[in-house]
Amino acid sequence: MSEINEKWSSLEETAEYLGVTKDTIRSWIKKTNIPAHRVGRLWQFKFSEVDDWVKSGKSAL
Repeated sequence: MSEINEKWSSLEETAEYLGVTKDTIRSWIKKTNIPAHRVGRLWQFKFSEVDDWVKSGKSAL
């Protein structure tokens, strides 16, 4: 999927995609550099950016 046309995903969708809890995602937002974008009051993610972040090994820090 082209990154330009890729849909934004919610915190809940991203947690399900990665197989972790919403609290884990929130913790990663505070403690790591997970690629998260604030849109109003909501956190939004692009799965391609999250995949790159996981592949880089930064998710293990």
